Amino acid sequence: MRGAGRRALVFVGLVFSSLQVVFSANTGFFLSINDVTSRSIYLKWPKVSGASSYRVTATAVNAVGHTLLAHFSDVILKGTLTSLIPNTVYVIQGEAIDKNGIILAETQIMQSTAPDVPVIDQAYSKLSNSITVEWRAVPGATSYLLSAQDGDSCIETVVTKSPGTVMGLKPATWYRITIRSINSGGRSQPSPSRKAKTVLAAPILAVSSPSCDSIAVSWKAVYMAAGFSVSLMRSDGLGRMLKQNTTNTSFIFTNLDPGTLYTIKAYAWNANGLPGDDFTYNQRTSPKAPADVQVAFNSGALRAIVSWMPTEGALTYSVTASSGLLKLKCSTSSASCVVPSLQCGSEYSVSVTAHNDAGSSKPTDAVSLKTIPCAPGNISIEENERGSLLVSWCSVNFGDYYVVFVKSDDGLEVYCNTSLTQCHFQSDCGFTYFITVFAYNKAGQSPLGNVFNYTTAPCCPSDFRAVPVSSDTVEVSWAPVRGAEMYETAAAGGGGAVLCNDTATACTLSALRCNTRYNITVYSYSEARGSNTSCAAKYVSTAPCSPEIKNISKEAPSVVSVHWQSNNEEATYIVTARGEAGLRHCVSSGNSCTLINLPCGSAFSISVTARSPAGQSLPSYSVPLETAPCCPNDLTLTQVTQSVTNISWSVGMGAQTYITTLESSKGRAKCHTLQNYCLLGCITCGTSYTVSLKAISETGLTSSCMYQGYSSSACCPSGVKLYRLGNNGIRVYWRASAGTISYSTDLRGSKGNFTCTPSSGLSRCDITEIPCGDVYTVVVSPVTDKKPKLTLCPKRIYSVTCSGSSVGMVIYRGKSNAERV
Repeated sequence: MRGAGRRALVFVGLVFSSLQVVFSANTGFFLSINDVTSRSIYLKWPKVSGASSYRVTATAVNAVGHTLLAHFSDVILKGTLTSLIPNTVYVIQGEAIDKNGIILAETQIMQSTAPDVPVIDQAYSKLSNSITVEWRAVPGATSYLLSAQDGDSCIETVVTKSPGTVMGLKPATWYRITIRSINSGGRSQPSPSRKAKTVLAAPILAVSSPSCDSIAVSWKAVYMAAGFSVSLMRSDGLGRMLKQNTTNTSFIFTNLDPGTLYTIKAYAWNANGLPGDDFTYNQRTSPKAPADVQVAFNSGALRAIVSWMPTEGALTYSVTASSGLLKLKCSTSSASCVVPSLQCGSEYSVSVTAHNDAGSSKPTDAVSLKTIPCAPGNISIEENERGSLLVSWCSVNFGDYYVVFVKSDDGLEVYCNTSLTQCHFQSDCGFTYFITVFAYNKAGQSPLGNVFNYTTAPCCPSDFRAVPVSSDTVEVSWAPVRGAEMYETAAAGGGGAVLCNDTATACTLSALRCNTRYNITVYSYSEARGSNTSCAAKYVSTAPCSPEIKNISKEAPSVVSVHWQSNNEEATYIVTARGEAGLRHCVSSGNSCTLINLPCGSAFSISVTARSPAGQSLPSYSVPLETAPCCPNDLTLTQVTQSVTNISWSVGMGAQTYITTLESSKGRAKCHTLQNYCLLGCITCGTSYTVSLKAISETGLTSSCMYQGYSSSACCPSGVKLYRLGNNGIRVYWRASAGTISYSTDLRGSKGNFTCTPSSGLSRCDITEIPCGDVYTVVVSPVTDKKPKLTLCPKRIYSVTCSGSSVGMVIYRGKSNAERV
């Protein structure tokens, strides 16, 4: 039974956690929870129409015989159930009752009360921003709400068990502490309060090491503090602790070990001697100055390597090299450092300082350092006479002797060693020499100074070639010569001079006069020495001048003559016609030439070129030439109606528009079109026409084209009628057109088709056997020997009735639908 009770209790708890409000069917009456405490449940409900009172019954699920009954009027729709058991699940039933005691609606919910009120055992403060509370556990409580109240401010925190701590409080302040127990049903009333005061705040230290054997400590005043305690001890635990009690806000510890890490702790106490929070700070004393400083000089890199013995507690070191107002520094965490960028010809004082996070040591005693001499300056190079160079310079500080290096551009190097300030060297023409001067002393060689170069006069180019390439251009080339940086090519003649400067061993002389003799010379040039003017010249003639076309005359549709002005008796002239149809040429030694077989419908660009032993001229300005458009190869005429003919043709090359004409003694038909077809109206039947076409280009050039004549079809007869002939015969009658024409008659009906062709000259045709009782379409068409039967003549409809088994009445029904259209 106990196991069954536990299972029922678990089931009730599950139902309670998932079911808060239960509605009664169709009435909208329900109970809802406003608040829950350890011994009370606050309810409210909606008004039920017709109800005069409400009855609420609470029955404990896990406590036998504990039931509470309460009645409420219909004025206030809420109520409170009191005197309940803490941490107990209740089934709460609500009923709406009318004035006759009849239950109008009812509903039911389940709700647990909060746990019992806890009791505080003690409350105390160990830190200035918190108070710790201890209490006995309350059955059924899943958590607890701690509250610390100071005047109007209140800080709360939720914990799961004892002890619990309220954080975020003010130092040295009294707080009223309460606690509530919490479960899924709600929370209890607050416990009886306890008062507790937070301890003093810790002093905030400002720490420094003014010297290598002392540490200074200071802090701001702490609220409610009566005094302070400050202690100091080596962080590695060696030595003894130093402690000082004071009412001041600063203190200095002396006689400490240099470069050593110390731990400083401080706290304040109140008037009752109760200590507050403590504050801990680690501080290192500043280091001693390094010992045994050594300096080594690197002459090639102009830098000094400084080393020393490490000192206790130093984290970094700085080296200072001073020379007058100039100071160079380097920093390192090791026991050596490189001081770069020393100046040549200088004397430096070098010292070392140790550093850590507490400060710096005193600098070491200075060590003297002399550097290498500077590179000599004011170097001058003179070529006093051909084949000899004189190099001179100024003396420098700390320079004991000098070495001069002279290297030519072919790789050969010579030098001289002297204590003087000048040296002599041999030289050759067309060479460039690179000259460097070094100074020396006991510290080593001076830095590399300026590298000077001296170039002797260049040689003269020989065996150059001058080749004319056009009427105004000559290409000149030659072999390179030693010492030449640039070449100048001069062309004199024709009343003027042309110059060309280039670093290459070739030059193109342009803007020359055509058909002219020039004197051409190539000079070598260097910027240092100028031009060599002793070079030989050559004579060269330029190509003929470009001809000028005077006019172009058309001799025939495919033949043109080109005329130009001749300006060179030795020249041969080539005329070129260039176009999409290809190239056409003719050659002449005079001033005209004829181009033949030019295709129709083509555009050409005509130019003339002169050729002589000196070369070929540039072509003349081009003159456009357009030939007349081509006549279409194929032309077709098709008669559409008796008075309309369709004419079409193939495309004529070069033609943009066309004019087609049909002409006879009876009239003319004509059309002008962009297309390659045309409809010509007003055509007379049975008439012969001449056919012509004009093809017209975009610029208006015209080609007249003639084609084979055209004869329009014979005329259709008029007055076609049907008559009865005998018992089963039909006669077709018509009025013939002018001339002797044969006709063919066609009768088409549903019972058969009939055709008859009378003799030439007759205007009637008899069909002796024809079925009656049918509708016939009748067509009479002219027939010729050369053309097929004409199908354009009108169709007429006749109804042939029956009289017994013989032909009866013949009735005209009009033209066919196609003809009416």
